[in-house]
Amino acid sequence: MVQETDNVVRGTVDAPWRIGTRGSLLALTQAGHVRDALIANGQQAELVIVKTAGDQSSAPVQQIGVGVFTAALREELLAGTVDIAVHSYKDLPTAQDERFNIAAIPARQDPRDALVARDGLVLGELPVGSRIGTSAPRRAAQLKALGLGVEIVPLRGNLDTRLSKVSNGELDAVVVARAGLARIDRLDAVTESLEPVQMLPAPAQGALAVECRSVDTELVTILSALDDAGTRAAITAERALLAELEAGCTAPIGALAEVVDSLDDDGRVVEELSLRACAAAIDGSDVVRASAVGSLAEAAELGRSLARELLELGARDLLSVTEESGVSSASTVEHTDSSNPSPMENQR
Repeated sequence: MVQETDNVVRGTVDAPWRIGTRGSLLALTQAGHVRDALIANGQQAELVIVKTAGDQSSAPVQQIGVGVFTAALREELLAGTVDIAVHSYKDLPTAQDERFNIAAIPARQDPRDALVARDGLVLGELPVGSRIGTSAPRRAAQLKALGLGVEIVPLRGNLDTRLSKVSNGELDAVVVARAGLARIDRLDAVTESLEPVQMLPAPAQGALAVECRSVDTELVTILSALDDAGTRAAITAERALLAELEAGCTAPIGALAEVVDSLDDDGRVVEELSLRACAAAIDGSDVVRASAVGSLAEAAELGRSLARELLELGARDLLSVTEESGVSSASTVEHTDSSNPSPMENQR
């Protein structure tokens, strides 16, 4: 199927689908996977690099402004200069914007966080006082809660920049999304993949959102062929939890949903959705955890109900804890909505 707009038939050699992406190596690689999948399905597509204000600033994401990266891609969609945008799903606002349709969520990469440390060390081998770089309050809070006596150092820049801070001795280690390293073929740098029992990933970490304008119904159909049902259910649950907590992606909240096999009352194997989540005080003084299992069809309600359980366990109080450094929690940072997209937790 192709779509005709202004007498131009898209998806052809003469008028390929235009996929908007940022110009970083990771963003280009992610968008390139979508382009290649479309081409494999008989659709022609090309990448269009979109420059954002965030790419031109060295300031922390919280200072740049909320959602500059995803907002820029969406502006190009609305302007008609691109047809498709590829986002790291965890960067999108939790509130739905009716102007856009997330037509596909491809199969998710490993969502775990990864440690890249000097001398091949794992987390438990780092000496007290070691300097670990991370941009995410979620990671910082969970690292502090482990009580390892390490120093958390704010971190920004693309993946190569972050990894170089370990190789040049500026930091003892950094924690980044494993999925990003996998997509740019740098898993060789990982010294430990952090299990969820140590550090729960950000909601939707490792997943991509392939988005187009809602009015482009034929394109929605074309992109839906790239969708992975299990990944969509997992992301739906994790994002529903985040929205119910009224927290943005800079909040110290971790969540991971996985499709698991279970037995029904008749002894038949059925697929269910297992969801784990935590909320932490930004200073690492406390963490509350909860888990639940439900059907894939009720993924959103599973996420909302587990969020309510976290709130009953005291999550709201933990999320209001701040440090003298001025790092804000979910109660003080701007909440995400359709007009105020969330910032990226881990800009690669």
